[in-house]
Amino acid sequence: MPTFTAPTKDQQFILHDLLRIAEQDVPGYEDLDREFTDAVLTEAGKLAMEVLHPLNSTGDKEGCHLENGVVRVPAGFKEAYDQMAEGGWMAMDMPEEYGGQGLPYIIHTAAMEPMVSANMAFNMYPGLSHGNMAAILAHGTEEQKQTYLPKMCSGEWSGTMNLTEPHCGTDLGLMRTKAVPQGDGTYKISGQKIWISAGEHEMSENIIHLVLAKIPGGPDGVKGISLFIVPKFLVNEDGSLGQRNSVSCGGLEEKMGIHGNSTCVINHDESIGYLIGEEHKGMRAMFVMMNEARLGVGLQGYAQGEIAYQNALGFAKDRIQGRAVTGAEAPEKAADPIIVHPDVRRNLLDQKSFVEGARALTYWGSSMLDRGHRLGDKDAEDMMSLLTPVIKGFLTDKGFETCVNAQQTLGGSGFTQEWGLEQFVRDARITMIYEGTNGVQSLDLVGRKLGLNGGKTVMAFFDMVKNFIKENEDHEELKKDFLEPLKAASKDLQAAGMYFMQEGMKNPNNALSGSYDFMHLFGHVALGLMWARMAKASYEALEAGASDTEFYNTKLATGRYYMARPLKMTGTHLARIQTGGGTVMALDAASF
Repeated sequence: MPTFTAPTKDQQFILHDLLRIAEQDVPGYEDLDREFTDAVLTEAGKLAMEVLHPLNSTGDKEGCHLENGVVRVPAGFKEAYDQMAEGGWMAMDMPEEYGGQGLPYIIHTAAMEPMVSANMAFNMYPGLSHGNMAAILAHGTEEQKQTYLPKMCSGEWSGTMNLTEPHCGTDLGLMRTKAVPQGDGTYKISGQKIWISAGEHEMSENIIHLVLAKIPGGPDGVKGISLFIVPKFLVNEDGSLGQRNSVSCGGLEEKMGIHGNSTCVINHDESIGYLIGEEHKGMRAMFVMMNEARLGVGLQGYAQGEIAYQNALGFAKDRIQGRAVTGAEAPEKAADPIIVHPDVRRNLLDQKSFVEGARALTYWGSSMLDRGHRLGDKDAEDMMSLLTPVIKGFLTDKGFETCVNAQQTLGGSGFTQEWGLEQFVRDARITMIYEGTNGVQSLDLVGRKLGLNGGKTVMAFFDMVKNFIKENEDHEELKKDFLEPLKAASKDLQAAGMYFMQEGMKNPNNALSGSYDFMHLFGHVALGLMWARMAKASYEALEAGASDTEFYNTKLATGRYYMARPLKMTGTHLARIQTGGGTVMALDAASF
């Protein structure tokens, strides 16, 4: 059976040594001292390790079942959901006036991470509710906020997002679900939605669906999409539950992974809905949900990598096979632990260096969301908009790869259910697909985000890298091992951007054929920046006389590995980008 230990120490390092959150000027951050965040993360880790992790394997095997229109979740999920709700974990960053705790988003992100590692399928239930609440908070009327948010913050009600239809996924302009106004402020919603995570279950009293639909007579395409609140049970004026709405589960999807989450076909048969935001402006409201969800999915990618790495490491230290090429390291045993072998160590360091860099990037991104929401910092919002497809696409691609590499560490044992690695691989695979496939993320990055603010935002990223290098080049060890590799990688990224500018105008296929490589190139540079910053923080801690020298020296050694090996992939990605679109587009469709 797999094991899991919450990475609290590394989380604290990122929050305080790297980001120095208690010293930032973001309202609410002044309360996030080490003692407070340690208390929160310790309790989050306990919930993850003691309650959620034991349900991960059993939930995967049992799955969800549809009985007479009601989805039954795996045994233990309801009790875990109630415990999570009672602990106030559902809405840590929601405003206190609606029942939340008013904490910054970054501490919500950090607290949720071990829960995602421990049981990704379970954590999707509160995760969908959180995105739902964020959209209502940003675009709902005060009456809508008062009606829905308190019950959702408490966990009594949960939420979903209803976007995809059988005939359209990414191209939402093809949507057929319609919303007919009734003249009394309500709409009748008709249509079918598919792949609705947490779409039906018995863990909450009510489920609040956010549904994209078109009002007849509106503009064509995405400009005619509106967003509606569609409760499973209608809500009376006094807040009590009324009659059952005509929204139902038409079936459960049979999936590769995340079996513990109820992924549903949802039928709307003239269900009663309430407009949220303006008519035909539904995509604006839904993107509040989707952007937060994309950062959360990036977290899912590396969080599955974290638990997979932990189990691969444990196996590598225990499993004996062969002898070290330089001589026996465990002569008292029949063979040495496989961690002595260079290729096993290479594999483990690929996993470790990615997970720790990804964690830093995600927490930094969360801090930029806080700056945007709490300070009105437009530059931070724009930077996060630029990085969202990188965080979602790169971290999930590499997170899945990390799970596969961890499985490989176990050899044949990794292919069996007993050790748990095959579940992590199956569960991680969906992260590359939902909330916008990673190919779509790469097109968004190159087609839209590079040109954000006339290119000023991506130039601000380059300046951030350049300034960090310049400010720290007097530190010889940092310069040699971290700054010089970062500078070279950043030049590759800039060269790729220049190629797009020069060749993309002549033939857009030249740019879009290289978009996926560019997303990975950008991801490596972003993680390189994080590792350079973590190295600086580690050197400063050691120079200040930190007692835990092993932790900081390990951090530095892991960072050196990332800068020396994985970061070198930027050159490969640049070379592929610069081949253009000729070979990609050469075949006629019939010739494939």
